[in-house]
Amino acid sequence: MISPKWTASSTVPISLGTDYLDLLQLHAFDAMTPVEEVLSTLDDLVHAGKVRYIGVSNFSGWQIMKSLAVADQYGWQRYVVNQVYYSLVGRDYEWELMPLSLDQGLGAMVWSPLGWGRLTGKLRRGQPLPKDSRLNQTAEFGPPVSDDLLFRVLDVLEEIAVETGRLVPQVALNWLTRRPTVLSVIIGARNETQLRQNLDAVGWMLSDDQMARLNAASLTEAAYPYFPYRRQEGFARLNPPIV
Repeated sequence: MISPKWTASSTVPISLGTDYLDLLQLHAFDAMTPVEEVLSTLDDLVHAGKVRYIGVSNFSGWQIMKSLAVADQYGWQRYVVNQVYYSLVGRDYEWELMPLSLDQGLGAMVWSPLGWGRLTGKLRRGQPLPKDSRLNQTAEFGPPVSDDLLFRVLDVLEEIAVETGRLVPQVALNWLTRRPTVLSVIIGARNETQLRQNLDAVGWMLSDDQMARLNAASLTEAAYPYFPYRRQEGFARLNPPIV
C-alpha cells in the first residue's frame, strides 16, 4: 500500500486506496531539485511497484528533453505522457512540444480542451459573459485569448455544429481527438448533462474539409524561434498541414 498522504490542516492520514498508481505525473518542473534526483526517485517508485508509468505537465521543451536525456544516460524510466494545454484557441503546443512528443514518443493528455470555457457555445460577439460562465471568476487565471481569434473560431465551430447536428463543444473536442500525439482529453463537466454531452464528442469524425476549416480559423503565427522551423518541410512531415 502506498504511504498515506498527510494534509497541512489535519493529522488524519488519507489513503489512496490502491497498491499502485497507473500513472504519476509531475505538475510542473522543479527548478530547485537536480533532474537526476527527481528521475532516480521516480525510477525507484516504478521498480518498487508503486508506480507503473511517469509523466509531466506544464514542462517546457528543454525541460522535457533534458529529463529524457538524463533518463537514457542512466537507464531510468522515461516520461511517457505530457499533460498539456491545447485547444482551438490555444495551439502553442504545436510549436515545439508536439514535434518533440512525436520524436520522443510522448502522448498528450489535454487539459482545458475548451479553451478555459470559451468554446462551450455560450459566448456571443459583442455581448457580456453569461452569468453562469466560469470565466466571470476564472478568466484572469487562464491562458489569454484575443477576441478576434476567439470569435473567428466560434463562427466556424457554430457552422460545423449545424452541419453535423452536434454541439459546439463536441465539435471542438472531436477536433482535438484527431490531432497528432493526443491520447486523451480531460473534460471538466460540472453536472451529468455536461458529462454526457462531452462524452458524445467521440464515436464520430469531422470530415477533412471541416478539419481544414477549423485549422484555418484557429491559425496563429508561431513566435520566434519556432516560426522558421514551422515553415520548413521537415515540420510539415511531423505535424500535418494546418491550412
